[in-house]
Amino acid sequence: MKIIQRLQKKNKLLDLCVVGLGNPGDKYNRTRHNAGYDFLDRILDIKSLSLENSKKIDAQYAEIIIGNLSIGFVKPNEFINLSGKTMSLLKKYKVKSTEDILVLHDDMDLEPGEVKLKIGGGHAGHNGLRDILNSVGDNFVRLRFGIGHPSDKKQTNAWVTKKPTPAEKRGLSVAFEKCESCLDDLLMKKWLIVMNKLHSNEH
Repeated sequence: MKIIQRLQKKNKLLDLCVVGLGNPGDKYNRTRHNAGYDFLDRILDIKSLSLENSKKIDAQYAEIIIGNLSIGFVKPNEFINLSGKTMSLLKKYKVKSTEDILVLHDDMDLEPGEVKLKIGGGHAGHNGLRDILNSVGDNFVRLRFGIGHPSDKKQTNAWVTKKPTPAEKRGLSVAFEKCESCLDDLLMKKWLIVMNKLHSNEH
């Protein structure tokens, strides 16, 4: 009987899964495209968590219980443009619905320092989001960190895989601090409260 209970507990679905998008490997460390990875790292530091490899979801993974919510933190092993693979596995094994997934990602439509919480929507040219939409649809929550955009659209691919300028780094830090100030609300899925805090002009 104890074994059955333990298995049931182990296979319990998460209330929230937080996925940081980025490219793995030192070459891409702290680049613009890795804003999602970087904020996930900040959360892990705050919560004193460390990631372990999970073959089941092909990602680095950690889990915590806050209040009565079970929350998973995920860093896909695949490159950002193939993020849909991990999202499909999360949908299959970890969550009841994609509504319970929060994706952290960079966004060229926002300037460094800007951050927005959004439910659903398109990919706006972001290839990682495009792959996710093709794999699991658009019914997930996104936390979008502004990285600005190059003056020439042809430079987009090179732009996202380069490190931000010192001024952009400061902007990203501001955005990360804004999110940290409402981190508990974010992890408790209080989306409207987070939107009010992030999208107001108080910061």
